[in-house]
Amino acid sequence: MLSVSTLFPVPPRPDFGIFVGRQMAALVARGIDLTMVNPIGIPPWPLARREPYAGLAGLGSRSRFGSIAVHHPHFRTYPLIGVDSNPRRIARAILPLARRLHAERPFDVIDAQFFFPDGPAAAAIARELGLPLSIKARGADIHYWGRRPKARDQMLDAAARSTGLLAVSQALKDDMIALGMPGERIAVHHTGLDHARFRPMDRAAARATLPGLPPVGTPLLATVGALIPRKGQHFVIAALPTLPGAHLAVAGKGDDEDMLRALALRLGVTDRVHFLGQVAHDDLPTLYAGADVMVLPSASEGLANAWVEALACGAPVVIPDIGGAREVVDRPAAGRIAARDAQAIAEAVRAILSDPPLSMDTAASAARFSWERNAEALEAHYRGMIAAGSSQA
Repeated sequence: MLSVSTLFPVPPRPDFGIFVGRQMAALVARGIDLTMVNPIGIPPWPLARREPYAGLAGLGSRSRFGSIAVHHPHFRTYPLIGVDSNPRRIARAILPLARRLHAERPFDVIDAQFFFPDGPAAAAIARELGLPLSIKARGADIHYWGRRPKARDQMLDAAARSTGLLAVSQALKDDMIALGMPGERIAVHHTGLDHARFRPMDRAAARATLPGLPPVGTPLLATVGALIPRKGQHFVIAALPTLPGAHLAVAGKGDDEDMLRALALRLGVTDRVHFLGQVAHDDLPTLYAGADVMVLPSASEGLANAWVEALACGAPVVIPDIGGAREVVDRPAAGRIAARDAQAIAEAVRAILSDPPLSMDTAASAARFSWERNAEALEAHYRGMIAAGSSQA
């Protein structure tokens, strides 16, 4: 199979799209012959000299993620003004490689790991090679790009041309149908999880390895994600004044950091908010295991990996009623569903802190998520598409 994903771990950004990398590694472990293509968008000078583009510009045509060889065709991107036309430029960059590899050893299926820009680009390649097409939706690709008319039209055209579609939650499937995509082709495909990495550990020991954070006995909240408006970290900071003594660990980087620091200062909670910067994916289990609660008040998600990773480490979650939230928070030990405002978040956190679940009970709520199960379902999806194509032929 040929898989296209604009989000994928590369040497300059080893944790970028790590969940896609883990999924594809589990698929390869099942014997799937995978050609992974990670297109790299580089803007014109002088933007190309700025990060993250400067580091990516020097990336060669190939890299590796474990045992997976990853191709990196470069394409021209125009931030802000030209993103809706990225699929056309991505397809143009990939097609020569796809034609050559298909001639050497024919592919059976074309796959896109995000609906935009990956989906329309993969649709063009599948049309050119005459192959079945699968596209996966993960959340923001539907909720954000689906509101942009030019992107939405391309997505709907790609969906119409697809053989099969995937959604990371039932709620996201419903949103795709509401957007105009064919519901009969959409299968729900939950995310995976590495239980060897993400598991409960002694909270005191985990907390002790996190410099600057308070010892066990002081409530610790954690929020993990890019510091951008959609993730809503400001709601968690705004809840702290009504959670006396509680501390907050903020893991992530982004344009909202200055605003969040200013908010903490204005509310008088600076000494209780700890900005950790970008935390490596391999270090996240320690942060989750050291936290009493993980709070992520996103405006939209499909089914966030951070939700299930936190649960697997024994940290109950407080999240809004978005995407697959109710598919994850399906029992008291998993946490609480709370509105996206400071008061509701504070009330949910207090409820958990007043009657904390056992870490093992919280972790059990994530037991059904695994990369092995994820890969098994994904392989069955692809093989079903190929079989359907053969019978039609």
